Amino acid sequence: MKLLVTGGAGYVGSVCAARLVESGHEVVVLDDLSTGHADAVPDGARLVEAGIDDAIGDVLAEGYDGVLHFAAKSLVGESMQDPAKYWQGNVVTSLRLLDAMRGHGTPRLVFSSTAATYGEPEQVPIAETAPTRPTNTYGATKLAIDHAITSYAAAHGLAAVSLRYFNVAGAYGRFGERHGVETHLIPIVLQVASGRRERVQVYGDDWPTDDGTCVRDYIHVVDLADAHLRALEHAAAGEHRIYNLGNGLGFSVKQVVDACREVTGHPIPADVAPRRAGDPAVLVASSDKARTELGWKPERVDLAGIVRDAWDFTRSQQGA
Repeated sequence: MKLLVTGGAGYVGSVCAARLVESGHEVVVLDDLSTGHADAVPDGARLVEAGIDDAIGDVLAEGYDGVLHFAAKSLVGESMQDPAKYWQGNVVTSLRLLDAMRGHGTPRLVFSSTAATYGEPEQVPIAETAPTRPTNTYGATKLAIDHAITSYAAAHGLAAVSLRYFNVAGAYGRFGERHGVETHLIPIVLQVASGRRERVQVYGDDWPTDDGTCVRDYIHVVDLADAHLRALEHAAAGEHRIYNLGNGLGFSVKQVVDACREVTGHPIPADVAPRRAGDPAVLVASSDKARTELGWKPERVDLAGIVRDAWDFTRSQQGA
């Protein structure tokens, strides 16, 4: 298939683009490089350096079998301070994408959504039937896009799948996580090990969990990319299917820090800080629906292995 990957120079998008190329698809990456990196576009894929607002119509006019939509603003804190940036950059831009797909007859869409659409869950693991009550602007914009996709699928026959997940981690060779503003736990901890930060903060050690620290669901970026490929294959005309993705386990903050210490051989000083408002004790996604309907299951669930891949990438970026 000929496929367009928006945001394909970013972390998850680049890994997905690489897996698509390896699977024999023709891949075009559309990315304005505001947060992505040109050298993250895999060999064999063509880069169009532009934003969706500027170029989506001209690009889709070439004719595509599908779009994988990763381009988004994704910093939770920033979304609360500058909501207009997120409603414009996520929702309005995605509506332009949907209209362009309709106008050029592009039949399939796989949307990189988020489990932040659920907010603070009533039950864990979180199933797709859980109430969607996002607690931040970022999650609200992603939920709004999901609603729009549902409408377009019903009205115009679009074959669409949304994938909701929490924490992506690990790396795939030269494709890994390198954000200008880092908010994710594993790369933050690895910044301590690599000398870019002195210490890591643990927000609370008195949570109702086994070791008192928050538990989160970590999914290896390659498993996540493979779920996008399976979603592309299973998309059905006129339907919008939504799947949660996770490793089915969940790891505590303390377990993550300890795994980083083990893998890197660095002591990684950690300070306990006050709890952050709005942080649930446990966030773990149920992937039962994805396992049943997509035939997908995570293969890379070992925490040390996830950290080791991320650490190898971190060191490669430092020339080690």
